[in-house]
Amino acid sequence: MSIPFLLASSTKWLALTGLVLGITTIIAFFINWGAKFRLVGATIFSLLLSGSCWAFAKSYVPPLNIEGAKYVPTVFDNGNDLVVAQAKSDFPDEAIQPSLEKLAGSLKGGGRNGAKVKVRLRKVESVGQGISKPIIIGEVVRDLSTNTTETQPEKYNEQ
Repeated sequence: MSIPFLLASSTKWLALTGLVLGITTIIAFFINWGAKFRLVGATIFSLLLSGSCWAFAKSYVPPLNIEGAKYVPTVFDNGNDLVVAQAKSDFPDEAIQPSLEKLAGSLKGGGRNGAKVKVRLRKVESVGQGISKPIIIGEVVRDLSTNTTETQPEKYNEQ
């Protein structure tokens, strides 16, 4: 059972449960039944769950799958225009571009205000005892206003 289907069916059943409990609650008030206030709580809770499932179903986006992409943890995100991910030292070269595209495609617009976001992939290289240097191995720019990803030329470590 897929998540969107589960959310849709849960929303429907919780809404129906809330409706039935609501009708039962109204009847309980007319006949002065002792459990009327418990029914009010159960009705509100089931309607709240139904609304929450509906909102989550509207906002749910399944994870992006790109052939050849490897998992890279995000180590820095300034929340605006720069995201940096960390690759392991034995990261294969053929997985750099797909991994960058997967990371860039997973970015949400949120507080970035339609900015162009630089997504970088880096390795950490040891240059001495206790000293390391980050090496940028790939970069793409994600334009959140047009939902496009542009590959950057390889001039990363000249800065």
